[in-house]
Amino acid sequence: MSLHTLLIFAATYALACAFPGPTVTALVARIMGKGTRRAPAFCLGLMAGEMIWVATAMFGLALVAALFQPVFVVIRYLGAAYLLFLAWKLWTAPATAPEESRAGGGEGIRLFFGGLALAMGNPKTMLFYLALLPTLVDLSHVTMGRFLEIALVVGVIYSIVLTSYVLLAARARRAFRSSRAMRIVNRLTGGVMAGAAVVVATRS
Repeated sequence: MSLHTLLIFAATYALACAFPGPTVTALVARIMGKGTRRAPAFCLGLMAGEMIWVATAMFGLALVAALFQPVFVVIRYLGAAYLLFLAWKLWTAPATAPEESRAGGGEGIRLFFGGLALAMGNPKTMLFYLALLPTLVDLSHVTMGRFLEIALVVGVIYSIVLTSYVLLAARARRAFRSSRAMRIVNRLTGGVMAGAAVVVATRS
């Protein structure tokens, strides 16, 4: 694949994934409420889901995804339920100073699969790839080399976008020092997380 083609894909993808959707909203809300501890696990789950959608689109598995649409519906609802659980945890969190909350046993694994379920519950991601990739790649002759090129671009850009949102959310969180401010943050982030859950559950 030519460098020109990769740059076109990279620019288009960067603009698309930088716009905050339910996944970014959930990530920011959790960091605002709980801090950055275990944020990498959640981001890894989001990244894994993104890579699955890239592979699904590039290797022509759209038909398989359509046949197993009920599975993706279940995954979407599981992702929404997990977001609602996080929303409840944020809403009821103590209004303490914004120190990093300690992670419980197995929280990293739960956050990874929560991020994965959230990412996989968004089939519009695959539709984006199916709309863009055929204009750049001959999907009837996909090679592992081309897939790795696209996957590398996606991995680098998505990592930069997620890291940027993590850092911005963490910086914003440090601006709140009083118990009253933290109570407001907890309630707002819990509400935002619940809103993201509704979006995930109702989008088609």
